[in-house]
Amino acid sequence: MKVLIVDDEPAMLFAMKRMLATMEGVELIGSFQHADGVLDFVRNVDVDLAFLDIKIAEDDGLELARRLRSLRAELDIVFTTSHSEFALHAYDVYPLDYMVKPISRKRLAQTVAQASGRHSAASDDAGSHTLNRLTVRGLGCLEASSKQAGAVKWMSKKSMELFAYLLVNRGRGVTKTRILEDIFPERPLKNAEAYLHTAVYQLRKALAPHGCKDMVISAQELYRIDLNHADVDFIQFEQGVKELSEIGEANIAVAIDLEQQFGGELFEHHSFVWAVAEYERVAILYDSFAKRIANWLLAQKQGRKAVQIAKRLVSRNEFEEESNLLLLKIYGSLGDRQSLHHHYKHYEQLLLQELGIQPSLMVQQLYEQYQ
Repeated sequence: MKVLIVDDEPAMLFAMKRMLATMEGVELIGSFQHADGVLDFVRNVDVDLAFLDIKIAEDDGLELARRLRSLRAELDIVFTTSHSEFALHAYDVYPLDYMVKPISRKRLAQTVAQASGRHSAASDDAGSHTLNRLTVRGLGCLEASSKQAGAVKWMSKKSMELFAYLLVNRGRGVTKTRILEDIFPERPLKNAEAYLHTAVYQLRKALAPHGCKDMVISAQELYRIDLNHADVDFIQFEQGVKELSEIGEANIAVAIDLEQQFGGELFEHHSFVWAVAEYERVAILYDSFAKRIANWLLAQKQGRKAVQIAKRLVSRNEFEEESNLLLLKIYGSLGDRQSLHHHYKHYEQLLLQELGIQPSLMVQQLYEQYQ
């Protein structure tokens, strides 16, 4: 583990050097009291871990961290500082850790061990030539997981919400201003920015064990998520529906399989105000697709397969006439008068009790036709 220290306090440099010298597997390869020369040093020397003070004499440690990050994306950065008020701003650089002075040997050893473990895992992944992939389920729930680390453990509700928000934008960059308005509308601007920095840091930290910390990208006040190494069910569902613009004998099995993969409403049980339009759009996409499948099956006299899809459509919206009409038509085509009668009476009673109306004339005529 090759380590670099940048701190303008001689006493702190001495203490850090002394503690690091006693730790197995640690090689201190450089120490600086100013930012000058650090970038050139890192360009020419391999560094695994950099300890940076946020206030380095007259220099800005946060800006140095950003430039180091752009130079070496894999470099782990740890802030060591007396200025705890800078912590929220430091999160935007997604450091490995943030430690307020004075720092104990035990605390330092924990951070070094964390960095060492990350680099060992990265080496193992590189050796096996496998890419980390994140599996994301947004239909019927909001979950993410990977084979190597299991389920993502969200650090806060807002970091989970930010993840969902960036997913819905499908890899496109979103301005900081828009995110603040959508996710933190109740917060004053200054506080909202601090909460956003915290949420970004927490999201990256939650994804780190899965090798996906760098999925969350921020640059020039734009935020986005890199979907190249993620499998997102609602995005895959939408792509699949687009590919099945026409349903026929050659692709009906694929269409039925895709319909069955629809796990439920988008982000079910999570009422994100900013996602209302997306909830509705995905629901309409599914309903339209499922009706196309059921109608094709009905036309091909495959009513037994169609009835399950139609029943699911009705269960999603019991008042929706088109789905109820479709289910009644399938029961009628199958000659299943018992199910036809039972469902019609249930629909009739539901409309009367909840809305005080009768089924439409079209529904009544269809019912009578198959009676």
